[in-house]
Amino acid sequence: MSPHDAAGAAGSDDTCCGLRVLVVEDDPEVLEASLEALELLGHWATGVRSAESALDRFLESAFDVLMADVGLPALSGLELADKLQARCTLPIIFATASQPPSKPLPGTVWLSKPFGIEQLAQALRQVRRPRTQPASGPTQTPGTVELP
Repeated sequence: MSPHDAAGAAGSDDTCCGLRVLVVEDDPEVLEASLEALELLGHWATGVRSAESALDRFLESAFDVLMADVGLPALSGLELADKLQARCTLPIIFATASQPPSKPLPGTVWLSKPFGIEQLAQALRQVRRPRTQPASGPTQTPGTVELP
């Protein structure tokens, strides 16, 4: 992806203000690619490799969005989401190769792996919607995260 392409994806109407994203992904290459893609889209992102680390690192109001893999070792991404949702309202993007649930979880977006930067941008636009609109619904367009 060229910087021009990234700027075009980042320059959409809903990405004017960067989000603070906590990424939870146990695969180090996918974690690095996700962080780079989020930064290309104009967001601030940090990542951890386990749900337990996310719970330790999570501070209420420090993050705008949680982006988590579902199939994490020990504590799953779904269990992590439940624990964090009990503490505060936080939009969640599940970035996973797992099938979406038949009944979407409130306040979540399902981003199917592999995903491209445009699919990631769309998922971020969905979680930015005002709380009166549903932020759920699968995002299932396959692709790959392209790095510069």
